[in-house]
Amino acid sequence: MTESFTTSTLSPALLQATHGVDVPEDPWPGFAQRERRHRRTRLVRAAVAAAVGVALVGVQTNVVPLPGWAPGIAVAAGPAALLDAPPRGSLAGDRAWLETLRERISTDTPLGGGSRDGIWKVGDRDRIRLLYGSDQPGHRVALVAVPLRFGLLTKEALVWYVGPAGTDARQMHYAGHSEDVAEPVMTLMQAEPDRGGFAVVIGPVDSTVTISGEPRYTPRGTLEYQDLARADGSGVGIAVLPAAPLPGEPVVRVSHGDHVLFQGGLGGGPYAGVDPTGPEMTALLTTARRGARGTPMDDANLRNYIEMALVDSRLPAAGTTVRVRWSGNEHGQAAALLTVQPPGGGVIAYARHGDERTGWWTDLRLLLPAEGADRRPIGWRIREDNGTRPSTEQVRVIAPPDAARVTVTVGGAPPAPVPLDASNAGTTRIPLDQSAVFTAYGADGRVLGTAPLPPVETEMSGLPGDSPATRVTA
Repeated sequence: MTESFTTSTLSPALLQATHGVDVPEDPWPGFAQRERRHRRTRLVRAAVAAAVGVALVGVQTNVVPLPGWAPGIAVAAGPAALLDAPPRGSLAGDRAWLETLRERISTDTPLGGGSRDGIWKVGDRDRIRLLYGSDQPGHRVALVAVPLRFGLLTKEALVWYVGPAGTDARQMHYAGHSEDVAEPVMTLMQAEPDRGGFAVVIGPVDSTVTISGEPRYTPRGTLEYQDLARADGSGVGIAVLPAAPLPGEPVVRVSHGDHVLFQGGLGGGPYAGVDPTGPEMTALLTTARRGARGTPMDDANLRNYIEMALVDSRLPAAGTTVRVRWSGNEHGQAAALLTVQPPGGGVIAYARHGDERTGWWTDLRLLLPAEGADRRPIGWRIREDNGTRPSTEQVRVIAPPDAARVTVTVGGAPPAPVPLDASNAGTTRIPLDQSAVFTAYGADGRVLGTAPLPPVETEMSGLPGDSPATRVTA
């Protein structure tokens, strides 16, 4: 029935439809013509794309010039605390001087990888802005925001320029720049042996800036600084540096109320430093071992431990007293508790572990009052996995040489004994959220000394004694 329906009904209809279709005898010419048209279209599109690509490459590599005012893609945002602040310093209102400096920067600048032929070029010169400009002792200093462009990419750099005091802008020369937008602070230090120099720190307008020189660890266990900075407007610190080399880097601190915005060393000057192979260090190795308990440490490791402690505390090798209170091992690595003390000053305890093969880690920095420092038990949390993970509940305790026993008081719990080995070292467990106090007793039962378990330091940018976590004295 299906075949009969197809033959009788569909065949005539299909036959009639095919007669209505106009099919040329030779379809090839029409197909060839359409293909040539499509090919021309594809070639034109490819040429346009190639031209655009070449232009973009030329723009991006600065071969094809792009006007400085043309919009670009910002790859980094500058620190708003500085960029959004009004100009500061005595040169802030000198428009003619700034205009000359703009010309100087736009025609001759070493930005871009440290060379004049760097990939980053100065953008719109009219957008060069003075953030700070003033005369310092013997110098004129300016901090400017310079727009940079690399093809379609744009960013801003904060650039220092320095010249003789009172000089014309044409005599200013490049003195460094920063494209790091993480910190809202810019610093500049210039000092030469036998000539002295200066340091300038620019922070947010409403911040307090201090520049501190040589530290002083007082006998009562507090840290004081030699104040080098003088105020020159809100958020600006200026220090006049002596001609003699400083014992260590000046410390910069920028704060807003109780919140510290920035703290760190100020590089760029001649420092006395510590000579790890000098005669003073060799003498320290000999005296440091006197009375040491535990497993003796090899010279190379001990030299490194002492050098680290002197550098961290910014103390010279000459005149400083170093004592190894205990040496042994942690996690199969060398470990030691040592103390350093400047003449007439407080005592700084350092606990470290590690070696040259695996690296070194500082587990404790604690400033103690000089009186009774050698009678205090000292404890610190043992770090996990060679110091790369947070500290654990396990605590190492080193008792004084003449201590018969040590107890630990955790929170409001009664005192608990801490077992000690032959070197007067012991371990105990203290929950991470609990504070504790160690007490050492003599053979006659009298109290020799006490010391708290310090909180774990998460940031070691300051000096020991600079924070509650690194001192005993409140």
